Amino acid sequence: MTLQVHQDLDLTQDGDRLAYGRQIVRAEAAALELVADRLDDSFLQAVDLILRCPGRIAITGTGKSADVGQKMAGTFNSTGTRAYILDSTRAVHGDLGMVHHTDVVLALSHSGESEEIVRLLPSLRQMALAIIAVTGQPESTLARKADVALAYGPIDEVCPLGMAPSTSTTAMIALGDALAFVLSRLRDFSREDFARYHPAGSLGRKLLKVEAVMRRDDDLRIAHFDETVRAVFAKARVPGRRTGAIMLVDDAGKLRGLFTDSDLARLFEERRDHALDQAIRTVMTAEPITLPLGTRLADAVEVMRRHKISELPVVDSSGRPAGLLDVTDLIGLVPRQETAWFSRVA
Repeated sequence: MTLQVHQDLDLTQDGDRLAYGRQIVRAEAAALELVADRLDDSFLQAVDLILRCPGRIAITGTGKSADVGQKMAGTFNSTGTRAYILDSTRAVHGDLGMVHHTDVVLALSHSGESEEIVRLLPSLRQMALAIIAVTGQPESTLARKADVALAYGPIDEVCPLGMAPSTSTTAMIALGDALAFVLSRLRDFSREDFARYHPAGSLGRKLLKVEAVMRRDDDLRIAHFDETVRAVFAKARVPGRRTGAIMLVDDAGKLRGLFTDSDLARLFEERRDHALDQAIRTVMTAEPITLPLGTRLADAVEVMRRHKISELPVVDSSGRPAGLLDVTDLIGLVPRQETAWFSRVA
């Protein structure tokens, strides 16, 4: 295939530079169309091998193919298929020990004749469950010795010299994405699964559940609502992170109110010292806003922002305290603009 990239443009002119850049992108896009048309039963065989693989996917390559392998491994791992990188140079010096007999090897080489990869094949044949080749040469050593060969066929590099890996690495990345995303659908990989693997990403933050960040167990301050304010603060101490809110429960253990450090400070400001020896139920926030277990973190943050509150109790199906969402735990986890209101209510 000859890619339509014209090198007779005058790159001293901005217009020609832009035109040349567009030609390169379009040429790689055209190459991907060709690669897509060349997919055949070998792609289905590769998918089936990986889907049935009881171990992990060992991805190996050299040079730019190794860089592509890093990207492939990241995509596989984040979409439900466990993968790792097998450095082809280090492998012959001991790293082959990481390959298990239940693993499938994904070997990347545009030429299919990379010395490091070809040298590994006999050992990989003995140690791994199967070998899948990703190469541009269907008659190469790698393609012939692999169990399945994903051969995308001959394509020209868009490099002006026709030498630097460019179109070929684009093709490999696209094939890796195709494998990963077909497999993710076959595994019924959900948005929630994705969020679990990406807790710090924007989508992960949106889909993360409150259970992942809420305070629980020894980090909670819980007291009976008939106790006095003084008694509650005398014993409602926790060994871990200190939250600014005490959850108040009735005889059945159900949440009935919330009393914060700010509420205590307000009693002093208003010179209501006598209230310290009254039942805390008389000064607590009765029937506070709560969220059930399983609520998405993004929804919880919106509730806190809308009501301008810095502590939000999480209750179980019986209305008993299960956790507490404290805005200080969200800083750094969610975008700053989503917790900017906190400085105005703190």
